[in-house]
Amino acid sequence: MLIGVGQLSHRVDRGATPLEPVDLMAEALRLAATDSGAGTATLARADSVQIVATLSWRYRDPGRLVADRVGAQPRDSAVSGIGGNSPQSLVNAACLAIQRGEADHVLIAGAEAWRTRMKERAAGERPDWTTQGDDVPAARQATPDVAMSAPAEQAVGVVAPIQVYPLIEQAFRIAQGRKLDEHLDALARLWSAFSEVAADNPHAWVQQRFTPEQLRSTDDGNRWVGFPYPKLMNSNPSVEQAAALILCSAERAAALGVPRDRWVFPHSGADAHDHYFVSERDSLGASPAIRLAGTAALSLAGVGPDDLSYVDLYSCFPCAVEVAATELGLSLDRPLTVTGGLSFAGGPWNNYVTHSIATMAGRLRADPDAVGLVTANGGFLTKHAIGVYAAHPPRAEFRYAEPQPEVDALPRRDGCSQLDVDATIEAWTVMHDGAGQPETAHITALLGDGRRGWATSTEADVLTTLMTEDVAAAPVRLQADGAFTLAP
Repeated sequence: MLIGVGQLSHRVDRGATPLEPVDLMAEALRLAATDSGAGTATLARADSVQIVATLSWRYRDPGRLVADRVGAQPRDSAVSGIGGNSPQSLVNAACLAIQRGEADHVLIAGAEAWRTRMKERAAGERPDWTTQGDDVPAARQATPDVAMSAPAEQAVGVVAPIQVYPLIEQAFRIAQGRKLDEHLDALARLWSAFSEVAADNPHAWVQQRFTPEQLRSTDDGNRWVGFPYPKLMNSNPSVEQAAALILCSAERAAALGVPRDRWVFPHSGADAHDHYFVSERDSLGASPAIRLAGTAALSLAGVGPDDLSYVDLYSCFPCAVEVAATELGLSLDRPLTVTGGLSFAGGPWNNYVTHSIATMAGRLRADPDAVGLVTANGGFLTKHAIGVYAAHPPRAEFRYAEPQPEVDALPRRDGCSQLDVDATIEAWTVMHDGAGQPETAHITALLGDGRRGWATSTEADVLTTLMTEDVAAAPVRLQADGAFTLAP
């Protein structure tokens, strides 16, 4: 069970003295210990410390550094791989380890100090953070790192989330049969609802309500980034945030004296990944892995989509929410976040879901009959972890599914990078520079034999066309040099 949660938004943007990531994690764990109602014993007795890997730090064994700071002497220290699925995947693994008797008391923590790291980099400096020499054994890696970009994608330079998610967005829009303006209006309404939640979240980095009109407009600093996303529809990593969870067995919780009203039960969990390379996915705007993992987790918990009182869908970009909701059978008109999402609550790279689980725990403690769902996503809508939680005990012990064989058996396209062929446009985006000016267009296109190709253009007339016209299924020539031309 989950007995303590802690969250920290360290406002260096308002004058707070910067803290290095392991200190942020330690402080989040102290907050979690206080939250548990049983104090520092909930830290000292831990036998495992699990750290969510984020991007601003390079510690060899961050778990040991954090353990020293909170007075724990764990026999196990681990760090996740890279991916926003990591926090929920670590919770799933911790529940299974406790169930098997391999652990009894697990601390999970993560922190991102991206603002400080970027400020120091801009000044040509590095922050004065703790270093561990090569003589320090590297922590056990709890989840694997896997290549996310295929050669076809790398050949045209499409390797970043801000490039790929707009393509997924366009594919989802086209599959829904929406016109472009209609879809942009829907995105603005969806993200406005997320900002409403963040405005009431004391841990949110941006506590401001944005109207659909503000989010739809590209004025007042809300410049285009990757069409159809303006800046406020992108995850916001420019934060200094930490969050932590304390999990243990019921026996340990009772022995520590944790009050019963602090207990939150993970009822079920699931992990699965879509085809790792976007080039190989059958449908760009769908996620069979979310559908299969989510359906399994809900079934194991004995609930359906309509039984969920609270939901937090991973929200790095709007399409991540739209696709997950569609696959899980959730209406886009219902509340789909408890934090406000990565644009507003904060996007501390891989650690966001630690915050969403912590926030979900608070909602469920206040509503003991309710059931909540958390989804986590890493890569390019690639790696998925699901958790179902409640403040009341599950019908049976924690139950877990990993329906990967079912996902792997689904159709897979071939990608290709050496092209000089005709095709039809599947999806597109136009990337903009820091001043909001169009710079480069990226497309995916389907060949007659079903293969998916990638191409780019910097031609001004092409950029204008892709920003103003719906070119879905339009004929295009993919050139051997990675460029494309639109048919006359």
